Amino acid sequence: MAGLITEWATQVAETELSAALPRRWAHTQGVAQRATGLRRLVGENDSLLIAAATLHDVGYAPRLAVTGFHPLDGARFLRDEHGADERLARLVANHSFALLEAEERGLRGELASEFPLLEEPLLVDALVYCDMTTTPDGGLTSAQERIAEIVGRYGADSVVGRFIRRAAPKIHSSVQRIEAALTAQPR
Repeated sequence: MAGLITEWATQVAETELSAALPRRWAHTQGVAQRATGLRRLVGENDSLLIAAATLHDVGYAPRLAVTGFHPLDGARFLRDEHGADERLARLVANHSFALLEAEERGLRGELASEFPLLEEPLLVDALVYCDMTTTPDGGLTSAQERIAEIVGRYGADSVVGRFIRRAAPKIHSSVQRIEAALTAQPR
């Protein structure tokens, strides 16, 4: 059963992203690979984390971009078209502190009411870690370099630039918690 959700997630993400947005698909594959490396850390939630990592950017797909805010568009797509697990939709909707970006876009109320933040800090941090330590091309990077890349790509005064600068301290804290947890794991 666990493998089925990750296979399904890969199929959905590949269908929506690979042809239309090949670079976003490369990032997605890298994020999913990072999630696979956290299997032992998240235990029984490993399939959920890998599925969320695989689907976190599906809302960028042109046919799904209703609001133009990919976490909300992606979570709605997963819920409405696929009847996805609520925890999965909530992780996708809130990945990498999306509520702060929703605020910048005037969508905080919608996001928070439809997809409340999942009260599972380890999973939330793990998804932030996977996303924020993966380059747009799917390679490994530091959270500091990733944030700088995002600001450079979108511009410091853009909605995304303002959001990511606000979110940076929280992103760094999430990444540090996961790195500490990984270091503390028995080898």
